[in-house]
This record gives sequence, C-alpha cells and structure tokens, in this order.
Amino acid sequence: MKLSFLAALLFCCIGFAQNNTDTSLYMKSDKITYLTDIGSESGDLYKTIGHHGPAIENEWMALRIYFSDKVAIDVYNKAKAGLELKKAQWYPTPEQQKEGWGADYYKVAATSGLGGVKLWDGEKVVPLNPVTNRLARVGKTDTTSWMEMISRGVPYKGKKVDILVRVTVFSGKREAKVEAFSLNGEKVQFVTGVNYFKDFQTKKGTNYIAVWGKHPEDVAAEIVEVGAAIMYNPKDYVKTNDDGTQYLLISKPAKYLETKIISSCARETELNTLDKLEAYIKQ
Repeated sequence: MKLSFLAALLFCCIGFAQNNTDTSLYMKSDKITYLTDIGSESGDLYKTIGHHGPAIENEWMALRIYFSDKVAIDVYNKAKAGLELKKAQWYPTPEQQKEGWGADYYKVAATSGLGGVKLWDGEKVVPLNPVTNRLARVGKTDTTSWMEMISRGVPYKGKKVDILVRVTVFSGKREAKVEAFSLNGEKVQFVTGVNYFKDFQTKKGTNYIAVWGKHPEDVAAEIVEVGAAIMYNPKDYVKTNDDGTQYLLISKPAKYLETKIISSCARETELNTLDKLEAYIKQ
C-alpha cells in the first residue's frame, strides 16, 4: 500500500513539474539535428534556417525571431492547447490544420511584428542591421524555453552597439516575456510594439495595446482572426507612435527593456475575441 501511494505521489509530482514548452532551431538541409546556437557574419540566415530563425512555444502559441535584417517576432497560433512545433515545424499541412493543428496566420510584413525590438535615434527607427555578426541561441530550463538573437556591431548614433533580444515562454502561462539588452553598457532608445492591418480592432490601456483582425497571410489553409497584445510599463517610455502599420513604443535611454506579449485566435475556445483577450490582460 505504501509503495502504491509513493508511486502515485511521484507520478503526480512529475506531472506537475512537466515543462509544457519547447524550442526549435535547425538547418533546412538537416531537419533531424536540432541546434542550440548558430551565427553568421552576414547577419542573414533567413533562407538557411528552418522556419527562418529560432523558435519557441508554449501550449497556446509559438514564436520565432527572423534571422535577417528584420529581427522581427512572428507568431504561430493554435486552435487547441498543446505542443506542435517539433512535429509541424511551423508549417502544418492543410489536412493537419483541418484536424485541429494551428497555423501561421500572423503576417509581420515590414514591421517588427509582435514585440520585436529595434532602436530609435531620436527621429526614426534604426534596424538591428548591418551587423558584424548575428547569433541565434535557444535553451530550456525546468519550466521555460527561451530564444535569443544577438546583433553585434549595429551602427547607432555614430557608434556601434551590441543588442541582445531574448524571448522566454513559461510552462502554464500564455504570455511570453521579451527582453532587450544593450550589451556594451551604452544607453540606447529601444523601440517595440505590435503591428496591425486595415479594419483591425484596437483596445488600449495605460499599460497595454491589443489588436484583433485578419492578417493577409498566404501560407495557412484559411484566414483566421488573430489577436495580439503587448503589455508594458509606461514609465519606461517617452512616447508612442502609430506609423499606419504598427503601434510603436519608444523607450527612454536604457540598457535594458522588458515587455510581455500574448496572442490568440478565433479558432480556440478561450481567448477567441478581442474582448476576451483584453479581459485576460486586465485580470
């Protein structure tokens, strides 16, 4: 009886400790071997790496950072909770999507996507490009998965700076954390935000911006309404901009910046409307 009880207790503990997140980084030419890091002096491995850059997922969404001059954050939305990244490799077949798999409904276009980070020179957005080297890394802890993009030698206000963007997903949590670091110790102005398209709905609070609508995506089996939101500390920012494609948050000069991002879609059963997404953010 004691052994049975201990076995059951151990099983429960293992279940509660399960890490429901994952990472993915591999070369298109070798889909079997997963990597922990990869670098390039050109700063562009967009066509070489599987799903165009490092990727991570929690049960409700997957995120990737483009390994290119964009360094944008893109989203893979899910219809039901679960891990799909290793099997779907970001692009499930139309048949799999009909069976309940998620899909790439989100379109970044020429923006920073959802929570992507660039720089601000006082007048305009400065891309994390050109670089002397760009490095992507992924990793896991007991309860999280993370990905990083380090862009070295980025020209900024007459100097060169090294910028690290890290995205972390947490087991059992819908939202992800985005962090930006100025590795040289130089204070910079970061710029982040969330993109949108025509006819999108928008809701704003003192510490969040949420959008909802259909992205003009062309790789998914169907077009589905997608919600996305960025949550931030307003004390970290000097102003916001709307350039017609994205809501931009421009930071005070800083060495570090942190935001949270979340996405959902109309195919899921929980946060399948903008009102429900906003209610979750505000709770």
